[in-house]
Amino acid sequence: MSYELSAVVADVELLREQTADLDHAVLAALRQDFALLPVTPQLVAELTGGLPDFRTDEPSAAQPFQLVLSPALTGLLARWSRQGPVAYLEAAFAGGLGHQSAVVWLGGAVSWGPCFDDTLDRPRTEWPINAALTRLGAEPGPWIDPFAELGLHLERDTSGWLAHGRRGLSADYWDDLAEEWELRQSEPHQQPPRPGPVGDWGSA
Repeated sequence: MSYELSAVVADVELLREQTADLDHAVLAALRQDFALLPVTPQLVAELTGGLPDFRTDEPSAAQPFQLVLSPALTGLLARWSRQGPVAYLEAAFAGGLGHQSAVVWLGGAVSWGPCFDDTLDRPRTEWPINAALTRLGAEPGPWIDPFAELGLHLERDTSGWLAHGRRGLSADYWDDLAEEWELRQSEPHQQPPRPGPVGDWGSA
């Protein structure tokens, strides 16, 4: 199963204020009053006045992001960070292999990173995205790490996050659906379904 991420994450009110007049900004709700702004080519063009550039080779510690963070884009994110920490996050995984990268701005300048990792053999707290989210102020909770605590696992690509934001879904949407399904199954009038042919028992 694949996973791709290219997004800005920050306090939801900070992002709402900074993107209120943008045509291509879609905010997706995360937990703990954070929001995720999917970074699309259309958004980059609107923010910077120019088309985005992407690296053709694989990201590395020397060049941690697939999206080229132009001076115009980094300058804008730095300005946003005068109101609070702002992170740009990237990840790409397929078949268990991939990488993640992150950088954080605060007070108008880079405060941490960029950090790149394609082995993820360090403690989870030191993985780039988890480390960045902690610097944004993400707090520990019942989930395994800040990535899951805020809900970054809920969508698997940019189109998913765009749909998430446009539908106004909460970060607990899938949990709410699961709880609703469990309640319906436990209602007194519900009876176990008749078993179908053996061939229908496999998972989809």
